[in-house]
Amino acid sequence: MQNPPVSPDDAATVRRARFGELPRRIRLEEAVEERKAMAPDPARDTYNVHEWLVRYCL
Repeated sequence: MQNPPVSPDDAATVRRARFGELPRRIRLEEAVEERKAMAPDPARDTYNVHEWLVRYCL
């Protein structure tokens, strides 16, 4: 099956209809998502005075 011959004017019209305008510009705010890497753990930063007893003496 062969395509019918297309004149240069028709081809330009089809090309302009398909590729006539550039895609809309994506803003930086739309491209980047910020969120914390991990939830804060309150037990992580607490200091236990007797922890060394458990770690080293038992």
